[in-house]
Amino acid sequence: MLNHVETKSLSPVFVGRRPELDTLDTALTRATTDPQALLIGGEAGIGKTRLVEEFATTARRRGAIVALGGCVEIGADGLPFAPFSTALRQLRRELPGQLAAAADGQEEELARLLPELGTTAAAREARRDEQGMARLFELTARLLERVTAEHTVVLALEDLHWADASTRHLLSYLFRTLRTGRLVVLATYRSDDIHRRHPLRPLLAELDRLRTVQRIELGRLNREEVARQVAGIIAREPEPGRVDDIFERSDGNAFFVEELAVAADEGCRTGLTDSLRDLLLVRAEGLPESAQRVARIVAEGGSTVEDRLLAAVAGLGEDDLIEALRAAVNASILAPAPDRDGYRFRHSLVREAVSDDLLPGERSRLNRRYAEALEADPALVPADERVTRLASYWYHAHDAAKALPAVLDASVEARRRHAYSEQLGLLERAMELWDAVPDTVRATLRPLDYAEAYPPCGCDPETTPLRYLDLMAEAAVAGRLCGERERSLKITKRALRLLEEDPDPLRAAWFWVQRSRITQSLARGDGWAELGTAQALVRGLPPSEVHAEVLASAASWSMLHEPGPDAMAAAERAVEYARMVGAHDIELNARLTLGSLVVDAGDIDTGLTGMYEVKHGATELGVDMVLARAYVNLPSVLEGVGRSEEAAGLLQEGVHVTRRLGLLDSEGWVWGNLAESLHSLGRWDEAARAAASAHRLGQSAKPRAGGSVRLAHLAYDRGDMDEAARRRADARTFFGTHDPMPQYALPMTWVALGIAAAEDRLPDARAELLTTLDNGFPPGTQRYGWPLLLAATTAEADAHGDPATEPGRPEILGRIRKAAKTLATGVPVWQAHDAWLRAELLRAEGRTDPDAWSAAVAAFEPLERPFDLARVRFRLAEALLASGAGDDERARATELLRLVTVVAGHLGAVPLARLATLLGQRARLALAPARREPASADPAESLGLTSRERDVLRLVAAGHTNRRVAEELFISPKTASVHVSNILAKLGVAGRGEAAAVAHRLGLFPTTQTRERRGAGH
Repeated sequence: MLNHVETKSLSPVFVGRRPELDTLDTALTRATTDPQALLIGGEAGIGKTRLVEEFATTARRRGAIVALGGCVEIGADGLPFAPFSTALRQLRRELPGQLAAAADGQEEELARLLPELGTTAAAREARRDEQGMARLFELTARLLERVTAEHTVVLALEDLHWADASTRHLLSYLFRTLRTGRLVVLATYRSDDIHRRHPLRPLLAELDRLRTVQRIELGRLNREEVARQVAGIIAREPEPGRVDDIFERSDGNAFFVEELAVAADEGCRTGLTDSLRDLLLVRAEGLPESAQRVARIVAEGGSTVEDRLLAAVAGLGEDDLIEALRAAVNASILAPAPDRDGYRFRHSLVREAVSDDLLPGERSRLNRRYAEALEADPALVPADERVTRLASYWYHAHDAAKALPAVLDASVEARRRHAYSEQLGLLERAMELWDAVPDTVRATLRPLDYAEAYPPCGCDPETTPLRYLDLMAEAAVAGRLCGERERSLKITKRALRLLEEDPDPLRAAWFWVQRSRITQSLARGDGWAELGTAQALVRGLPPSEVHAEVLASAASWSMLHEPGPDAMAAAERAVEYARMVGAHDIELNARLTLGSLVVDAGDIDTGLTGMYEVKHGATELGVDMVLARAYVNLPSVLEGVGRSEEAAGLLQEGVHVTRRLGLLDSEGWVWGNLAESLHSLGRWDEAARAAASAHRLGQSAKPRAGGSVRLAHLAYDRGDMDEAARRRADARTFFGTHDPMPQYALPMTWVALGIAAAEDRLPDARAELLTTLDNGFPPGTQRYGWPLLLAATTAEADAHGDPATEPGRPEILGRIRKAAKTLATGVPVWQAHDAWLRAELLRAEGRTDPDAWSAAVAAFEPLERPFDLARVRFRLAEALLASGAGDDERARATELLRLVTVVAGHLGAVPLARLATLLGQRARLALAPARREPASADPAESLGLTSRERDVLRLVAAGHTNRRVAEELFISPKTASVHVSNILAKLGVAGRGEAAAVAHRLGLFPTTQTRERRGAGH
């Protein structure tokens, strides 16, 4: 009703800020191709809001949609996602059809941010949704990308220093993951409020590391700019002496310039006091008493107070209230709220000064009146703010009996919206209030209403009152889900101390499982001692969900640390118990663990079948966390048994699934595993990009470390030892030293050993090996064990000196042979490594055996591992040339080295390319392919392919292995292998997939229907 009242202290002239406005305008232009992200910082009153307003005007003039949202300060609690809800609400008003289409099918989830879209599904509320927040974040990102596909949108979030933790997490997610859309996201914050422990500080540090985020720091105005601002306010040129005085007093702060200019122009000498706080209060104190009273009421109601709520609390007649508001608005103290029927202070600094001036009793009385008014008429405030504001009002009214149920209701609402940080804060407030509340009030509270994390204990939740331990359990989970692991660990420890005084085995076991998870995530230990205590507590108890979860957690831990019969037995019991109690998600998780352990035990087909069944079951039941884990573990097991193409296909699918679910850590794991499979397949550039994605997207340490390990391997194979060492150091930092799992430790040892050998530090390489051999290779670690033994043997073979007399070498080689006997050889890739190691051991002993290297080459040829094949081919060529080198041997060595140089050049494997070139030069071999005659009408003839090679290539292009080629053409597999090698050399390609692609491109077999080789990628 007062929207047209002018505020004369606001300068009509926009002063300074030209470079900053140019930066924003440039970002708007660039947003047509890529999303833009900006942070605007500056002290209170410096002009952040005015800059955003000016930019918004420019953006609208250029056809952009502007959606503004402000962080809301309510009793220092904050409203979950408040700025995003406000901005999306505006976006919905501007583009209703487009936003509805973008949200289609996901309204129930997105309603947690924008309630107008619908209500959340009750089924989603039945059980703690651990992936809910991540899914909500991903859906929000995709919503914005769809809405901005055709419309440029500016999403501006103000006062980030008041942001709730969920808002900070969502903003971080958007800055890191937005990939498409014509979108500018900008946020403002008070830099002078960001003290060392301010919760915004870690986010700013994180965003500083993102090259996609621009930071703008607003400085103070200079004297000339102050003079122009004062002139705009008073509508005439000011006296130089007054400008000097205002400039000195304000120190160039735009808001203080306004206040001082108005005070001086109106002859208010009180405004020229030494206290800036007094300056902020002076015009409020000059208002009529009724207006001062209304200002005090608004100051305690939050950032914005609705008109009807204000009327209910003020107790004034309608006319009196309007006059009081008119006086406050005319004095530029209050202003109509832009997004609702209500009022706010024109500047938060004034509100803070008025609020600080309240007496303690006055503050609590005002909060009580707000709470009573809201209880009497809940429709006085927006529905999505009601419970949070009521909890804050009762808490600050110092009425514990009223505050506790209200705070618990607010915690449930925060959990429903996946705002786990706010839920944790509210639960901690509830624990603070607990002892101050009468028993009669606590007896009315039920676990089913407030505590999803409550572990079953055999009692009836309908009649059993809520207990303090229930709050602690809920808070422990909330802390873990929102990343506040230290707070969660502290709560868990305190709960276990209470359970020592009042024993409850199931509750205690549940808390010990939580403690194990948090300990591992904080890299404080491996978590086994905690799981051992949990197992001891449930041993002998009847089957329960807690019992099943304890067993499943123990089996999962053992799979990673100590795979073997005990781990398999635990997984089998976990599956059995979970089925008995109907815990389908625990059952699927345990079955996934069991499948991996069955593969480790040697029954590969059975184990993989079980894991595929879990993936399908998790998809059908919507158990997203198990599905994400399946896309991590199943391809990892496939890679371990040499089925790299199959693994890569699943992992590429897994990238889309985990991204759709919004699970950044799971997506990081998937990218890391994809990098490993692509590395094996010889797609190194793609592998590097995948590893970089793992490093970038992983929120916790271990997925990022996985990316670093893969980058270290690639750098080593390409000959960049400095980069390999740096990436390994990164991985060690991320992994920590408290949880040395073989899947992490062995690859890092491989890199360290290889670097030491490359730098002629044989003693260091031996030390790395011996430390590992002393610990032994656990079952299921042959995928890491074979390459490590090969690297150590190669280091010995390449070392200078006489193999027969080199000190320590016989002992080292003996240890390697003994260790190799413990590694499984049940699949072709392990058999190939076994043949390679046998040949390499002979070379380390100074013996040249072409037959041993021929066996290694034959073993690797059908495996689609071009780099490994090139390395053994190089050694075979070397052995052939060293064994007498007749014409036949020289011819074969020439063809082998040609293939090696082609593959090494394609991959960028500099050390291997250099070795092949040097060997060819020493043996005086012509490695460059002979110049071909002009192309004939027959492409195969122009390539120099014989009739038999054409037959072989036709079958290779159809996807057949060497053995199948041999069967079709009635030749031996070894002969087929030789033909394939010759074909690859003549085509100048690195592998069978590329050869098939060339054949199809040239139309060599137009009548043959060949199948596409999944995962070839060429």
